[in-house]
Amino acid sequence: MAEEEPAVPVLLAALQGLTLKDFQEFKMKLSEVRVEGGWKIPTDSLAKAAHPCALLSCMGENYSKDTAMDVAIGVFREMNRRDLAEELLDEMVKEHKQKYKEHVVQGFLRYKEVNSCPGENVSIRSRFTSLSISRKPGSKHEAAGIGHGCADTSNGAATITAQTLFNPDEDGQTPQVVVLVGAPGMGKTMTVRKVMVEWGEGTIYTQFDYIFCIDCKDIALPKEASMVDLVSRCCPQRRVPVGKILEDQKRILFILDGFEALGFALVQPEEELSSDPGAVKPLEITLMSLLKKTLLPESSLLITTRPMALQGLGQCLKGEDYMEIVGFSRATREEYFHRYFGNDHKANAAFGFARANEILYSLCGIPIMSWTVCTILKQELRKGKDLMECSKGTTWMSVFYLSWLVKHRGRDSPRDLQRFLLKLCSLAADGIWKHKVLFEEKEIKARGLDQPDLLPLFLNEEIPRKGENHGNIYSFTHLHLQEFFAAMSYVLEDDVEVVGGSRGITKDINVLLESYSESRQDLNVTVRFLFGLASRESREYMDNAIGCRTSPRAKEELLRWLQGRHRGSSQPGQGRRLSRLDAFHFLFEMNDESFAQRALGPFTGVDLQDTKLTLYDQMALSFCIRQWPGLGSVTLQGCSFQQQDPKYEVAQHQELHSPIDGLCRALQQPGSDLRVLRLQWCRLPESCCAALAALLAQHRSLERLELGDTALGDRGVRLLCQGLRQPGCCLRVLRLRYSRLTSACCKDLAAVLGTSPCLEELDLSFSEGLRDAGVELLCQGLQQGSCRLQTLRLGSCRLTGACCRALAAVTPPLTCLDLSDNELGADGVLQLCRQLRSPSCPLRALGLSTAALPQDALQDLAALRELKPGLEVGDLLEQDAPQTGAMARLPFHRGALPGRRGPPSLRRGALL
Repeated sequence: MAEEEPAVPVLLAALQGLTLKDFQEFKMKLSEVRVEGGWKIPTDSLAKAAHPCALLSCMGENYSKDTAMDVAIGVFREMNRRDLAEELLDEMVKEHKQKYKEHVVQGFLRYKEVNSCPGENVSIRSRFTSLSISRKPGSKHEAAGIGHGCADTSNGAATITAQTLFNPDEDGQTPQVVVLVGAPGMGKTMTVRKVMVEWGEGTIYTQFDYIFCIDCKDIALPKEASMVDLVSRCCPQRRVPVGKILEDQKRILFILDGFEALGFALVQPEEELSSDPGAVKPLEITLMSLLKKTLLPESSLLITTRPMALQGLGQCLKGEDYMEIVGFSRATREEYFHRYFGNDHKANAAFGFARANEILYSLCGIPIMSWTVCTILKQELRKGKDLMECSKGTTWMSVFYLSWLVKHRGRDSPRDLQRFLLKLCSLAADGIWKHKVLFEEKEIKARGLDQPDLLPLFLNEEIPRKGENHGNIYSFTHLHLQEFFAAMSYVLEDDVEVVGGSRGITKDINVLLESYSESRQDLNVTVRFLFGLASRESREYMDNAIGCRTSPRAKEELLRWLQGRHRGSSQPGQGRRLSRLDAFHFLFEMNDESFAQRALGPFTGVDLQDTKLTLYDQMALSFCIRQWPGLGSVTLQGCSFQQQDPKYEVAQHQELHSPIDGLCRALQQPGSDLRVLRLQWCRLPESCCAALAALLAQHRSLERLELGDTALGDRGVRLLCQGLRQPGCCLRVLRLRYSRLTSACCKDLAAVLGTSPCLEELDLSFSEGLRDAGVELLCQGLQQGSCRLQTLRLGSCRLTGACCRALAAVTPPLTCLDLSDNELGADGVLQLCRQLRSPSCPLRALGLSTAALPQDALQDLAALRELKPGLEVGDLLEQDAPQTGAMARLPFHRGALPGRRGPPSLRRGALL
């Protein structure tokens, strides 16, 4: 028999309150009770129990605690002492309620994720992140407007939380029935878990004494059941005071989670519905009775469902409120990453990676996509990989998401899935071509997509408002997912005929690619997905994990197109250059090193202008540079570099101190043939010079470095000079135009001039802070016998004739000296002319602005021209003006400089 239970105070009190006569009657009736297979308390044991404590002890020796209470309640009712029976029953319900809450918390607190190891469970407390739930004004009591997913909550819709679903509305009315709608992966079941745990802990929904959750996805649900049976299934004890619990209906909430999984018709004859909680009926009758309020009409209901079930629900519910889970807001996306990783450093790195990718960040509004991204990036970090070089792009995340979806499908065969996906992807492509995101019910049926086990996984369903005569409207959960499936339509093997056809949309990849090249820039994301799907890794995963066969032919077609669209992008005498950023994203999305090397092989340079390079742009560019041994020149004009937020350091194993650190490290790859690097009008800060110095010191093939419109300053040039002085530096041309230099940096530059065995040209034009003092310092380096400099450009540096004496003393090493747009005056020009008359002077070009020179200076120049007819004298200032977008960022040179008569381009004198 049962072990002795502790005394129940309320039962003891009831026994002690009995008269002697009633006490004896209780013992007599107790001797007749048989429980648990006919067992009853032995007569001699009852005879010895002469007082309440002894009797309670005797009952404890023979019954369990719950059985003792049940027996006592029955005996008191037979004695017509219903007051005592109710007291005991109330105590049982109170105790049961507490045990039930503990059971609920224990059962719903932890759950197993799809990819978790055996025994590895996740706590809802640590993982759950608040979801945006929207009820649009005017749509109350209607199922209209529900089903798009990831809706914009900034359009006036009332945003609420899972904790406030049953709060009074703006009219003061408390909802009794709430339908919570969401596409697959939006977090409906997680929301239910959170509600159950917090109710069990007593923090929300205290207006309900009981919340019973019926998992409609549970395959163990009985085919026939009463409401008493369904409630008992939720409770841990064998004996449940269901009758007492159901008495106060207003304090009960029933949750039907995953209602669409039930799959039965929601139209039942009214006469078949039940009003008796104890009546055993087919499950659909019992649940329909609950929905239609013939059973427990005062109880509350929370129904979670996919959009597909809304139409049927709308026919059998009354007074319901429709809410839609629209996903994570921007703020809660970041919160989810931190909750998932439980480590701020890794969470920040992963979130920084996702936020840098505009497409991926948008998709992370879908909770299951955030989980997908976190799961994949966690695996990458566990392998010790740097996320700046992460090989998992948006396509891979979407393929992983697709594999999650198909795991939740019915028992259809892989062949059935292949056929369905062909039809679905054809629909997606049709929509993308026609700028269409909503699809009518007749189109769904015409294409053979009306398959209840598969369609709800991929498309949301919108129910028409009352009075509207059109059918249901369908849409993909997110526009980017529609673009993903559209791309799939070009790689899925179609060994079966697609019902309904593609309505004129061809599967010829070249039509898609040429349309994108010519005019349809809106196809960019679809083309990017196409490159990702063509990768070997994606194809193998699609085949093995999802059961979808994709064509290997797409890869070669993509290669031909990528090389062909840049066929004319080169200058006469130069190699072919890539001038479109999207090419780097396409290759990065595929992430196939051998393919990237083949694709980039015919090209020798990069030429990007007026482009804002996001972190993801930089990652794509760096990936391609590392696979590009034939890269000879990189030109970035008017480009800006987004720098990592220190909080979201994507690079885990390398510190990035400047915006171009990633670029410079990619350029240092072994085997690189880089010869020219131009970073003009990019507003680079002085911190970039350390990375450039390291590049100069290690890259022996680099011959030309051009920087302009930067904030390098004197400190930046000092850092640069450290690299220039290294033995491995073979730079021949250094241009630092518009670099805000002063005379303070000229000592370091002079040291470079005196020691560099390769430097032949130095251009410091438009450094107005340089002045005469800076030129005199430079001349000290020019006088060194080891100086190999041949061209010195000092145009528009606010020089005067005072610097000409120092320059005249060092002209022998130079073949070109540009002093254009400087007011040297007659004395300065005459000093230069005297030196230039020497037969040993090798100078072949002298840059001067002659428009303001007096007559005697012009005569000296004319005489010099006759003496040396091969000498070019005039304004040599190169007018390599930036494009319109970059020109607006120039710190000067927009008009007349202070103290000048006009911009240099208007003061050019004729060559003498």
